[in-house]
Amino acid sequence: MDHYKELVDAAIAARKMAYTPYSNFKVGAALQTKSGKIYQGCNIENATYTPTNCAERTAFFKAVSEGEHDFECIAIVGGKGDSISGKICPPCGVCRQVMMEFCDPESFQVILVKNADEWEVHTLRELLPFGFGPANLSE
Repeated sequence: MDHYKELVDAAIAARKMAYTPYSNFKVGAALQTKSGKIYQGCNIENATYTPTNCAERTAFFKAVSEGEHDFECIAIVGGKGDSISGKICPPCGVCRQVMMEFCDPESFQVILVKNADEWEVHTLRELLPFGFGPANLSE
């Protein structure tokens, strides 16, 4: 588990940048490419709610916009206010679908952070067992 520590710390740091004036539920994510580069993301709310963007998608969109397409794992942490909740903060369905677009569901690791020293690791397949991805469109 120690090899995830840097990624967990990056997710915790990203959480501090969250823009959450409506829910006050702050989420941070840190996405690692297969080459080892880390992209951070936070949730960004909007007064009309629908345009709100999750931390996970922020990290993915930053990475993809810079030409990255090969991902290893993502760490996600959330909680109300300035405190980490101590509970896992699993990605929403939309974020799981974005992960399915770019990641191998069998090998992509999703690290669900409880605190700076405790987390759970799951594959994308475990979190999205019947996900629809690019392979579903090929013949």
